Amino acid sequence: MLLFFLSSGLFLGWSLGANDASNVFGTAVATRMVKFKTAAYVCSIFIVLGAVISGAGASHTLGKLGAVNAIAGSFMVALAAAFTVYWMTRAGLPVSTSQAIVGAIIGWNFFSGTLTDYNSLTKIVTTWVICPFLAAAISIVLYKIAKLFLSTAKIHLLRMDSYTRISLIFVGAFGSYSLGANNIANVMGVFVPVAPFKSLNFFGIFHFSSAQQLFFLGAVAISVGVFTYSYRVMTTVGNELVKLTPIAALIVVLSESIVLFLFASESLSNWLISHGLPSIPLVPVSSSQAVVGAVLGIGIARGGKGIKFKTLGNIAVGWIATPVAAALISFFALFFLQNVFNQEVYRPVQYEITQETIAKLNEKHDDITSIQDLKNIRFADAVAFKKAIRQKINDRKLEKDLFIFAEIDSFHIDKIKFKILDQKMFTQEQLRAVRQLIGKEFSHKWQFYDQLLQYSDDWKKLPNEDKNKKYNKEIEEKLNYLFDTFRVQH
Repeated sequence: MLLFFLSSGLFLGWSLGANDASNVFGTAVATRMVKFKTAAYVCSIFIVLGAVISGAGASHTLGKLGAVNAIAGSFMVALAAAFTVYWMTRAGLPVSTSQAIVGAIIGWNFFSGTLTDYNSLTKIVTTWVICPFLAAAISIVLYKIAKLFLSTAKIHLLRMDSYTRISLIFVGAFGSYSLGANNIANVMGVFVPVAPFKSLNFFGIFHFSSAQQLFFLGAVAISVGVFTYSYRVMTTVGNELVKLTPIAALIVVLSESIVLFLFASESLSNWLISHGLPSIPLVPVSSSQAVVGAVLGIGIARGGKGIKFKTLGNIAVGWIATPVAAALISFFALFFLQNVFNQEVYRPVQYEITQETIAKLNEKHDDITSIQDLKNIRFADAVAFKKAIRQKINDRKLEKDLFIFAEIDSFHIDKIKFKILDQKMFTQEQLRAVRQLIGKEFSHKWQFYDQLLQYSDDWKKLPNEDKNKKYNKEIEEKLNYLFDTFRVQH
């Protein structure tokens, strides 16, 4: 049954290959500088490599937007996004899988009564706006540089043709790798907590985690989409917006690849942080938006001549319609799956201000008397809880802490489950702390975490500064793994 639920993620991967992945080589194929088969092979290989090696890319930001906590819900969210992308692809519009999955997750949030993290949503939507403009700016600069170089260099026409073809393949490979690293979380990320695979170790050297196995399957599905259905969108992007020369096609692919890499590379982000520079947000970026921005940049660099504004308008409509359509489809499909097939599409997350919650809040806040009336009342979901506390307080910091400390959960630290932990994830001190908790039970995540801190400082997070983001993110990932492992399923 679990493998059946994964099928929607594979369908979404196929849809991404049919649409988003094609943008990496769309201009090269449309100008007939690279054969479709060659482009498909190179694109597929490097998407798989990017997904498996650097697939964590933007999954953290996407997870903050809304954590789908039931396998049937994950199935329907992925299916709603996949159907939306497939439908828009049939219409010949280069839409974004990132937009579709974001819309589908928001639909799940509304259905389950889960609050949407608007900070994460704002960050994601901002990149949707910045992405095409950044690609256009890079494209204009590169076009001007190329034009200046070609006007002074004396390169034989045949040699120039050969250089351009080779460059298109190398730059396309770079863009494919970045696409795999950035967008694989859109395809399989919602399934990571319930992955049916065990981690694999080869000769104690190569570690192939459960998530990497999922990302590999998703990348293969993307590759199938590239081979079977991407040619139509390639020609839409490459020819219908602006007629491109081979050199212009190379510039478009390079501009798009740079943008994808900037928003996908954890290594680059960590390097910037280590040198005291502002980090680039790691978020799901639309390759469709990047390539359309780059193509548009070429048109602007030529003085605005040859741009087909009708096609551009159709593409813009697709950008707006995709997340809205995905959210609506997700919401109604979840209702259907829950009420017709009796599937659990979300695990209810309840809230209660217990005595333990009051004690914890007193450690951080001077006056919490205004919420005493809400003590020992069980709220069915985050929306109901938020409505109740906002009638009592107007303190956003206290509100944030209430959501953390009042969330009800159930954990039992079981000896058998401890033995099957992926122990390579943890330090020896961290494992020792978990071992000390065997046999204990907790009703809040923070209680579990506080107990770990009592037994080992290796679980302690560093101050919330840019230079510590990577370390703190690793601690959060380890904690979420423990929560998923030891959670009592009712």
